[in-house]
Amino acid sequence: MDKALGKVYLVGAGPGDPGLMTVKGKTLLEHADVVVYDALVSPEILRSINPLAEQINAGKRKGRHSKLQEETTQILISKAQDNAVVVRLKGGDPFVFGRGGEEMADLIAAGVDVEVVPGITSGIAAPAYAGIPVTHRNYSSSVTFVTGHETVGKYRPDVNWQAIAQGSETIVIYMGVANLPQIIPQLLAAGLDGETPIALIRWGTRPDQSELIGTLSTIVETIAQTDFAAPAIAIVGKVVNLHNSLHLGCPIPLSISN
Repeated sequence: MDKALGKVYLVGAGPGDPGLMTVKGKTLLEHADVVVYDALVSPEILRSINPLAEQINAGKRKGRHSKLQEETTQILISKAQDNAVVVRLKGGDPFVFGRGGEEMADLIAAGVDVEVVPGITSGIAAPAYAGIPVTHRNYSSSVTFVTGHETVGKYRPDVNWQAIAQGSETIVIYMGVANLPQIIPQLLAAGLDGETPIALIRWGTRPDQSELIGTLSTIVETIAQTDFAAPAIAIVGKVVNLHNSLHLGCPIPLSISN
C-alpha cells in the first residue's frame, strides 16, 4: 500500500458538553476533510464540524452497531489515502474504554500517520457535574475506573471485582448499568457494605443529565422502578454523599446553536 497522503487524528470529544472539548480537538473539527464519529458524541459538537467535511457515523450502541470495528478502521485507512485531515471523533477520551489504542495500532501497522488528541472522560466530568468529586481528602484517596460492559452476550468475566472492592475507595463503572445485578453481589461478597452509596449518572454534562442515587442494597430495585437506562456511569463510594451539598455549585452545560 502506498504511503497515505493524510493523517488520522483520534480526537476525544469529551463527555457531551461542547465547552469541555479541547481547543485542539475543536480546531481539527473545523479543518477536517473527513470526520468518522461515534454514537455518544453530542449533536452540539457535531455542529462544529467543517460543513464541507464528509461525515461518517460509526457509532456503536448496545444491540445497534452501525459498523463493525474492523470496518471502521478500514474506512480510516482508506480516507487517509485521499484526504489531508481525517478525524476519528470518539466520545470521552480515546484511550479510556474507547478502543483508541486498538485503532492507533492498526493505523500504524497500515502505514498511516496518526495522532491522539485526549479528551475529558465521563468518569471524571459526569460526577463533577453532579457534585460528586471522585477523590476527596476526607472520604477517598483512591479511585478505580473499570468497565462493566458485557462481552459476547454475557457478563464480562475477567474483571476482578474483589480486588477492586478491597483496593479502592471510589469505583467508577463505565457501561455497567445493565450488569449491576451481576456486579453488585460481587462487590458485597468482597466486603463492601450494603449501605455503601452509589450514584448513576445518565447523559453526563449534557442539558438532560439525570442522576439516580441509592445504596448497593437498593439501587437495582430502584432502577427497575424508574426505568433508568444507559448510557450512564456508576460511582460507588462515600464521595457520593457529597452530592446533596455540592450540587448547587455544579456547572451548567454549554449549549451551542447556529
